[in-house]
Amino acid sequence: MELRDALNQIAAIRQQVARTEVFRGYRALPTAFSGLLAFATAGLQTVWVPDPTRHLAAYLALWIVAALLSVFATAWEMLCRLRRSSSTLERAKIGVAVSQFSPCLLAGGLLMLVLVRFAPDGVWMLPGLWAMFFGLGLFASWRFVPHAVVWPGAFYLVAGLACLVLAQGDAALSPWAMGLPFGVGQLLTAGVLYWSLERSDGQE
Repeated sequence: MELRDALNQIAAIRQQVARTEVFRGYRALPTAFSGLLAFATAGLQTVWVPDPTRHLAAYLALWIVAALLSVFATAWEMLCRLRRSSSTLERAKIGVAVSQFSPCLLAGGLLMLVLVRFAPDGVWMLPGLWAMFFGLGLFASWRFVPHAVVWPGAFYLVAGLACLVLAQGDAALSPWAMGLPFGVGQLLTAGVLYWSLERSDGQE
């Protein structure tokens, strides 16, 4: 009986250690906000930039502002969490999370600059490539976040490939080439974060 109790305690300790290894700084609310923002930005593009191929600067500015707002929402949540915690481990986790995901954002930004400057005929590929980079960022973070993020990551990859196939020619830079992948993808990610992290937090 004592052996069984000891084994149960060891199993509980292992579960707790595994739980603390998961980064809990990504939250559902700012992630869902970025998904809704993607849908809203797509709607704004249909009104403000109806012909993005002729007004490329306005198109890029619109989506860059949306991306910056999304990053700000996530960063603000992390900073608030950091202020509430005096743990040096929490600070280290945030640093690891940023280092894992930021390369995909940096790569997307550099790709945009190169295409706009040196290969403007290929700018139509940006929505698809951005979605694929974002999916790769989720895969890069897989060991540090709830493992179910592989599903939104896979969605981003498939959606990016679909954009490369469908969003060209007359459909190049369509508002929904950005709105659908990032709107649906971020809402899926928010659902994973809530179900895997915040729902269990509330139960505890």
